[in-house]
Amino acid sequence: MLPLKTGMVCGMAVDGQPVERLRQFLRELSPKARALLIAELERALLSGTEVPGGDLVLQEVRRAVRESGERPPRIGDPERLFFRSLEPFLVDGEPAHKQRGRIARTSLEPIWAWIGRDLLATAATTFSDDISAALVADDTVACEQLICAFQDRVADHIQGALVTAQSDEKARRKLAGQLGTSRTLEEVRDLVDILKARDALALVADQLPGHIRDLTDAPLDTVKALLDSPLVPRGIMPYALIVVMSRLAAPWQLIRLAIKAAQTDDVVRVAATPYAAAVEIVLAEIERMVGELEADLERSGKVSVASLLKGIHDAARGLRTELDLVGDSPWSRRLVAIRAEVSGMLKRKIESAPGRMRRLLRPRPASDIAAGSVLDSGDVDDTDALIELVGVCRNFAGELAISEMTTRCYNELEHYLDTGTRQLIEGLRAAGPTDRPFRRSQVDAAVRFCARAFGQEYAALLAKAAEVAGQRERKVAARE
Repeated sequence: MLPLKTGMVCGMAVDGQPVERLRQFLRELSPKARALLIAELERALLSGTEVPGGDLVLQEVRRAVRESGERPPRIGDPERLFFRSLEPFLVDGEPAHKQRGRIARTSLEPIWAWIGRDLLATAATTFSDDISAALVADDTVACEQLICAFQDRVADHIQGALVTAQSDEKARRKLAGQLGTSRTLEEVRDLVDILKARDALALVADQLPGHIRDLTDAPLDTVKALLDSPLVPRGIMPYALIVVMSRLAAPWQLIRLAIKAAQTDDVVRVAATPYAAAVEIVLAEIERMVGELEADLERSGKVSVASLLKGIHDAARGLRTELDLVGDSPWSRRLVAIRAEVSGMLKRKIESAPGRMRRLLRPRPASDIAAGSVLDSGDVDDTDALIELVGVCRNFAGELAISEMTTRCYNELEHYLDTGTRQLIEGLRAAGPTDRPFRRSQVDAAVRFCARAFGQEYAALLAKAAEVAGQRERKVAARE
């Protein structure tokens, strides 16, 4: 069970509070409170606990930490301290395809278990005991030394295991079995590269601003000069670019480094530069967001869906605007496939909204209504979420290739609400004692849907008409 404050913050996301209000609340928290909030949410995610609104809150609290420039103290368990160098490279959920430089948070626990069980059992126990003692003594220097030494030792042993597995199929299958999946095996390869480049990546991170609102002009020149410096060997460029992206307000702007390196937006010349990885990373990030969007659509995560749609829209538009993707290049085909996937998953939801609403609000003869029955509140909530989704999609329809269907479905919703609510009011006015609760619930649902489609002012007028009809309803009931 989550602590009270963590549950309250997640509740703000679930209840549909404006994202800006949530951000303001998180900015006002003390650094210690933010650190505890991150730790509790990450523990829940690592354990597989479903936290409504948790993904969005975790994303926003990390943003608040970056904007403040602070480095919050983390809960001091050995596992978390060992993996802290991986923070910029961790992703929530499991993307459909393994992305270089990205490690799923859910993989950390099996990797740590493998290190402590099969790779370095005795050394892992010693590390845990020593780091716990150093934390109790508040000896930060000893903590740093212990972490770095154990990370180096683990990286060397994993590298040896990977070399053996590369030439021995039996050893590869055994290693994959110990880790749980072949996907985790691929993530272990990234773990080795990140740990080996730990010091260089830390220097890059220290040189970067905590938050880059717009990667253009002077900030772009500064970041490019840093990545071109001897601090960043070419072999770690993809990882250094991910560190840069973690500081960007608009992650898609990472492609500007590749365009600047090529001095052109021509994708052939951009692909020939060492910064081509920036475009690959951004495309992979969009694909990851598409995967999150699909999962959130199933969970009806209203606030997170809107945030993801905006992120996908902005990134796709940025790629199409700043890169010349007119030709049949691998990158252009990949972006087309992304847009088609988003369009397909949204189509199913958007096109179902008018039908769902009509089924709830259609006038029924009194003989078809069970005495005292009302609309199912879950059906009303789901339909309300679909209507809201259609409204949100209108803002991003052009870039996501859903303009025609969004416009058509939204017009259907508006037309039905505009013409059908009058009949619902009349039905309520003439209702008898058995069908009155059901017709009242239909009018209440219509008021709620109208607030989404036409705004609160229109919904208030409809509610007033329903109140007048209700007064007649009470008079009729009194006579009866």
